[in-house]
Amino acid sequence: MYWYNKKGSEQDVFLSSRVRFARNLVDYPFEPLLADAAAKEICQKVSEALILQGYEAADIKGKGDVLAESHIISYELAEKNTPCALLSSGDVHVMVCEEDHLRIQAIKAGFELEKAYKEASEAEALLDEKLNFAFDEKLGYLTHCPTNLGTAMRASVMMFLPALTMTSRIKGIENQLSKLGLTVRGSDGEGSGAKGCLYQISNRAGLGLSEEEIISNLKNAAKSIASAEREVREKLNEQRGDALKDKIMRSVGVLNYAYMISSEELFELYADVRLGASLGMVEKDPAQIDTMLFENLPCHIKSEEGVLSPAERDKARAKRVHLNNI
Repeated sequence: MYWYNKKGSEQDVFLSSRVRFARNLVDYPFEPLLADAAAKEICQKVSEALILQGYEAADIKGKGDVLAESHIISYELAEKNTPCALLSSGDVHVMVCEEDHLRIQAIKAGFELEKAYKEASEAEALLDEKLNFAFDEKLGYLTHCPTNLGTAMRASVMMFLPALTMTSRIKGIENQLSKLGLTVRGSDGEGSGAKGCLYQISNRAGLGLSEEEIISNLKNAAKSIASAEREVREKLNEQRGDALKDKIMRSVGVLNYAYMISSEELFELYADVRLGASLGMVEKDPAQIDTMLFENLPCHIKSEEGVLSPAERDKARAKRVHLNNI
């Protein structure tokens, strides 16, 4: 079961919370100087440390694109041709030999930063007992990318912000967050657009801040943004409720009866229907609508339906979406 199938707190605004640690082992070079033999050694050491603790190895070669589309792993790991691995236990996933030797992350549904931090920290501590991490007293944990120095921790929340997007307030929020050491990206991370009014908000760097400070800063900022989003939603509903409901219900109709739906259109329809659910116009739980979105993205469809032409995929998507009965 993926994170988007689960229920979490404050899901009217928050899709997920994630905490990730970057770690590297001493005596091994960083990418791209890491030889295949050394990468295999690292994969074996990490596997031996985790499998005894109940972790299971995942099939990156067969399911990598679906895992990346689900935000479980990075697209970089999914596309690697050199030795790499993924070990998972519940909501904790350890990527081995991606950009860093280890990327230890916990991802939870809803606004659950503390839970994600706790679970990721426990996994990091478990590996720290078995492995020798590269660490410098002044620079902190040594990483492939200098921006990850210090704690080498990245915390993020994925937020659904349709009202702030519709009223063009999101740009001002991005500028404010930048001053707080936070950054805003699209749903697929760095360089991606905000499809479906989904935004990923995270700390920009870990050097000079403690892990607790990073979590606290992000949590406080996210709470403020969520409050603003809810306030604007209510104002939009008061000022143009009929037009807003008409738009939402038209999207419900398309999802239930369209013959073809592209992935781009799916994101647009998703944003309308998810907003309708938060305003009580659509009788669906946000997690159900999130599942409808993710399970009908291209890689998920390819995994279950096989290789299709773009038109065939759009027809298959429409049929699959109809089963959700939005």
